[in-house]
Amino acid sequence: MSRVTLSRYLIEQTRSHNTPADLRFLIEVVARACKAISHQVSKGALGGVLGSLDSENVQGEVQKKLDVISNEILLEANEWGGHLAGMASEEMDNAYQIPGKYPKGAYLLVFDPLDGSSNIDVNVSVGTIFSVLRCPERNGETGDLGEDAFLQPGTQQVAAGYAIYGPQTMLMLTLGDGVKGFTLDRELGSFVLTHDSIKVPESTKEFAINMSNQRHWDAPVQRYVSELLAGETGPLGRNYNMRWIASMVADVHRILTRGGVFMYPRDGRDPSMPGKLRLMYEANPMAMIIEQAGGAATDGSQRILDIQPTSLHQRVPVFLGSKEEVLRITAYHRN
Repeated sequence: MSRVTLSRYLIEQTRSHNTPADLRFLIEVVARACKAISHQVSKGALGGVLGSLDSENVQGEVQKKLDVISNEILLEANEWGGHLAGMASEEMDNAYQIPGKYPKGAYLLVFDPLDGSSNIDVNVSVGTIFSVLRCPERNGETGDLGEDAFLQPGTQQVAAGYAIYGPQTMLMLTLGDGVKGFTLDRELGSFVLTHDSIKVPESTKEFAINMSNQRHWDAPVQRYVSELLAGETGPLGRNYNMRWIASMVADVHRILTRGGVFMYPRDGRDPSMPGKLRLMYEANPMAMIIEQAGGAATDGSQRILDIQPTSLHQRVPVFLGSKEEVLRITAYHRN
C-alpha cells in the first residue's frame, strides 16, 4: 500500500471535505518552511546557529539566533504565495504586512516560530506552532492590515498545527475534523501520514508543571497539585508521575500521544500578568489540537477557544490535556 503524503492528504481533503485550495496551498507552504527550520535546528553548533543575540522580542525575552532564523524562514516562505492577507509572530511587535508587490489572500497566519528555544543549546526538542484564521477584511482592500483583524477567538481558527523537531521531525495538524500526525521522511523529502485519528486518553496518571514556581501559585492550583502528589493514599486515589520539559511543543506532544495534563498557571509574582503563554499563537492552536483529539483546554475558568483576544500578544493561564483532569482543575478554580 502506498504511503499518504501530506500533499495527498490535503488534496483528498479538498475533494471530500471541500477544503479550499488556498488553504491547502498555505498548509503546504508552512510545512515546507518547517522542513527548512528542522534542517537549521539539526545543524546545531556545526551551523553556528546556537546562542543568543543582543536583542529582545516584544515580550522582553532574549532572542536566540534560531528564533530570528525561524521567523525569517516563515515570513519569506509565506509572503509571496498570494494565500495570506497578513502574518503575526511572537518575534515581532506588530502584524506583518504582505509586501505590496505580492497579491493578498483570504487568510491570516499566526505563529511561534521556535517554541522552547531556551532549550536549543542543550539539544532538547523544540518546535513551531501555527494558527490559521480567515481575514475579516475583503480581498483587494488597500492599506495596512490592522491588529484588530487578528483578534478573533480560537473558535474561528480554520486550521492549527505544530512541528516538533526531535529524534524525528513531525507535523501535527488539524483542519477541524480530528488530528493527523505526519513524520518527515528525509529520503523522500515529504511529510508522510503516520498517526491517524489521534485521541488523548480521557484519564491520566501524568502531569506537567514547573514545580519551581509552586510558592507563587493560586490556591486552586496548590490544592490540585498537592492532591496529585499525595498519590494513592490521597483524595484522587492514584499515583501520578510528573514530566516537565519546559518546551510547550514537547510537553503537549507527549500528552497528545499518551495522555496527561499540561499546566502553566498564572502566579503571584506579577499581578498585572494574567499568565505566561500567549493566547493567539500558543494557547489557541494547542487548544484546538487538543480538543480535536478529544481532550480539553481551559484557562482555569473558561474554555480557551472562547476567549475574545484583546491584544496580539495577550497572555493567558493554560490547563490542557486529558479531559478528566482538566475538568477537575477547572472546577477547583470555579469553586
